[in-house]
Amino acid sequence: MELSICIPIFNFDVRELIAGLKKEIETNGIDAEIILIDDASDLSFNQMNASLQDNVQHLIFLEENIGRSKIRNLFLQYARGKYLLFLDCDVKIDSEKFLQNYLSNIKQRPDIELIYGNFKIATQYAATLRNRYSVEREIFSGAQSTDFSLFKTVNFIIKKNIFEKFPFNEEMTDYGYEDFIFAKLLELNKVKFLAINNPVIHFDDTTNGVFLRKAEIGMNSLFKLSESGQNNVFIKDIKVYKVAMKLRQLKLSSLFLFAYGIFEDSIKKNLLSEHPHMKCFDFYKLGVLIRKMK
Repeated sequence: MELSICIPIFNFDVRELIAGLKKEIETNGIDAEIILIDDASDLSFNQMNASLQDNVQHLIFLEENIGRSKIRNLFLQYARGKYLLFLDCDVKIDSEKFLQNYLSNIKQRPDIELIYGNFKIATQYAATLRNRYSVEREIFSGAQSTDFSLFKTVNFIIKKNIFEKFPFNEEMTDYGYEDFIFAKLLELNKVKFLAINNPVIHFDDTTNGVFLRKAEIGMNSLFKLSESGQNNVFIKDIKVYKVAMKLRQLKLSSLFLFAYGIFEDSIKKNLLSEHPHMKCFDFYKLGVLIRKMK
């Protein structure tokens, strides 16, 4: 088996995504299997996706939610492929040659152990804070790159033996930074990386208010990581953490929090508006993190 397509599901209808993948697999005779693991979704989504049972190699419904890191590692128990392609459930295929693009790059560069494929934003959600952040801070341009900092878990392919050696950190049970820590672990261990523009379309309808709450959870996850010195090698390059530590070293944390408190309501008002500004989001995250550090 050349390729195992691994899709963790949570509260999303993946039938269109699977149809697109199946069409390419069958049209081109690709040696691939599709594995779906549902992380305790609501019953309505389970019922929708249950119809895929006969169209995929495995469809597993978990009774309890185990989180973003642990569920990805769980695919190792089922996958037979030499390569594992991980896709978020809230995406759709953008090209009829999506899988072939990955496989041709693998054929050309068999030394590459991890390829990140990038993503696009569905136009109907492009104006939200979450997706404006993706466009300005996460989506890369250009045909290829070897910059490991570009990596996101939404769409990537990895050699199975590498993933067995370097799985996701299952101690990270809350939202935030599991992809960054995973990428840093691989980079530190000199895993050969390539980013190519082979995107999926991301359908993320997260509201601004929900994304702010997720950002706060993410800052809490980062704070927990910072409490252990052994994690410094993984988090030292995270921009918000670097700024927070610099303010702390200069004994300016209290002054920053005083200023942040004055503008906090205005910052939140902007971030909840139809025209959120990324600089406001940067200050919001920094304020949340420094408060936790205090």
